[in-house]
Amino acid sequence: MGRAIAGALEVRPDAAIVDDAPDVFIDFSAPDALEKHLGEAVAAGKPIVIGTTGLTAEHQRMIDDAAMRTAVLQAANTSLGVNLLAHLVRETAARLGEDWDIEIVEMHHRHKKDAPSGTGLLLGKAAAEGRGVDLDAVADRGRDGMGEREPGRIGFASLRGGSVAGDHQVVFAGEGERIELGHRAESRSIFAQGAIRAALWLAGKPPARYTMNDVLGL
Repeated sequence: MGRAIAGALEVRPDAAIVDDAPDVFIDFSAPDALEKHLGEAVAAGKPIVIGTTGLTAEHQRMIDDAAMRTAVLQAANTSLGVNLLAHLVRETAARLGEDWDIEIVEMHHRHKKDAPSGTGLLLGKAAAEGRGVDLDAVADRGRDGMGEREPGRIGFASLRGGSVAGDHQVVFAGEGERIELGHRAESRSIFAQGAIRAALWLAGKPPARYTMNDVLGL
């Protein structure tokens, strides 16, 4: 992602990477590096865009603390298309009853470490919010053995292989009909462009937690 952002900035006249005193920090590193990068942003008094996934509850607490002192935009996925998809999933779940089963299928390259993906969880959270429930209380993160599907559950299936940048599909399955909402990433450049747009939007914002929905005006 660092290389993708650098490449995207090479052809943009409105932003550039600097060695010192950036207007906005962008973090696509690893969970273990988050505390250090949040500290640097807070110390500099500058906003930070966080695209790192696989974060724990303690990481979220760190982000909450930093957002009291500087602007923080956290996004499991910076693709504009994915965030619009999450909006559509939330709206669809809100309008369909629990007799419609929800399943989330995501596929990524063989080197991805976290599963379900951050984007898969983003979509699951959107579906849960649409139904007014807590995702942790209804998530099925893999099935094995015998047993029928429980009503109201949100299922996840994580596929890994090859060089897939990121495929996500949310299936609403009812009796005799099915709605499928999906997004396919063909290049990491879409995440880079979204991160740059988020950074430009975040510059100058007051301390708070922000999301890509704010960037898109959703």
